[in-house]
Amino acid sequence: MTPTPSPSPASVTALRQEIIDLIASSPKGHLDSKFRSTFAKKMEAFAQCDDVDSKDVLFAIGSNVYGTNIAPTSPSKTSPTSKEDESDDPIVDFDYMQQFMRDVFESYGVSPERADICSDVLIESDKRGIDSHGLGRLKPIYCDRMDAGILWPDRPIDVIKETDTTALLDGNLGLGLYIGPHAMEMAIEKAKKHGVGFVAVQNSTHYGIAGYYATMATEAGCIGLTGTNARPSIAPTFGVEPMLGTNPLTFGIPSDDGFPLVIDCATSTNQRGKIEKYAREGVPTPQGAVIDLDGIERTDTEGILRDMVLGKCALTPVGGAGDKMAGYKGYGWATVVELLCTAIQSGPWGEDVCGVDRATGKPKPMPLGHFFLAIDIEALVGLDVFKKNTGDLLRALRASKKSPTGPGRIWTAGEPENDARVERMGQGGMKVPKSLQGNMIKLRDIRPGLKEKYGKLPFE
Repeated sequence: MTPTPSPSPASVTALRQEIIDLIASSPKGHLDSKFRSTFAKKMEAFAQCDDVDSKDVLFAIGSNVYGTNIAPTSPSKTSPTSKEDESDDPIVDFDYMQQFMRDVFESYGVSPERADICSDVLIESDKRGIDSHGLGRLKPIYCDRMDAGILWPDRPIDVIKETDTTALLDGNLGLGLYIGPHAMEMAIEKAKKHGVGFVAVQNSTHYGIAGYYATMATEAGCIGLTGTNARPSIAPTFGVEPMLGTNPLTFGIPSDDGFPLVIDCATSTNQRGKIEKYAREGVPTPQGAVIDLDGIERTDTEGILRDMVLGKCALTPVGGAGDKMAGYKGYGWATVVELLCTAIQSGPWGEDVCGVDRATGKPKPMPLGHFFLAIDIEALVGLDVFKKNTGDLLRALRASKKSPTGPGRIWTAGEPENDARVERMGQGGMKVPKSLQGNMIKLRDIRPGLKEKYGKLPFE
């Protein structure tokens, strides 16, 4: 029997849009058996597509709202609603993983030097225990977007304007993973010559963990600051429409602790991945984390997942909805990041960086903005003095009185990531769950030159 051909990426996108439109057509569809049957059939077709993302929120909606426990049929994919047994995950050496990612990037035409930088940004995330931004992003964020033609592998970085202490760069929609390091290195060089360096970037793309760039600065004896905008997710305080990205505002400060203080987090109370986790656990979403178009602070996790796809609810800024817990502070920080990523660059924001053409449902480029600030500490005070002063304060915080109901330990920013690094380096590498094993196998099998070099992966 001739196997049924897999739908093309365009038809996969169209099918996904059909499912979204179906959900929107009947808010009470989960109570209608005929509707659930129609939904299940479309989801079964969607799950059979080769290019479907196993972490697509539609699978979580199907499981938690409509009771359809459907997962991608390919053995290389797993449903986001099924927990993987981490104890069985193989541990793979970091050097091996970085080389694999480097070779994948080179197979797309990324230059060897840039491929090395891109893979270093991703593997650093895995070393720090930030699994959401390492190997897990290689295929769905970078490779799939290059395949879709909305991200380019090796574009020039143009200098639009430059002074001794500042610069504006254009990334030409290349990989943010090499644009970001180039920009921060430029800021550091300016800081070492003139005390401070600030570089803004336009027309970039997803640049990985912001903490990577803050740490570049601390390793050079500088204070580092960076931020990036993203697709609209956060509603303004007293608003209900997704307008701002989850916009991290990230600082790096050197210390004599052996690791720097690095605060790298979004300016939203929660992110969609956390809400999907609530759904898997069957618990409500904390009040104040999500608001819908009617101004209701939603806690119904299953309904939130459905309405997020439809654009009918938004994340709230740090502090939550309204002003009871000072949500305007997180809103203000998210706005500052958006401005520093767009006002200098005359760059797009909101719907213009949503990544989807609303008229056709097809993916479109997401031109993001970034900013990078480096301050040379030696221009102000001796570096050793500064690092000791920082370390003394951080150690005092960690030594302060603990809550009798807490874990018995106080952490400072950057310490959990350092703990993860120590643990993972000690275990000889990173655990690779089945879903990511599948992504690696697929990339190995379809990218030119990889099958010959990686005939058998460590977990095969």
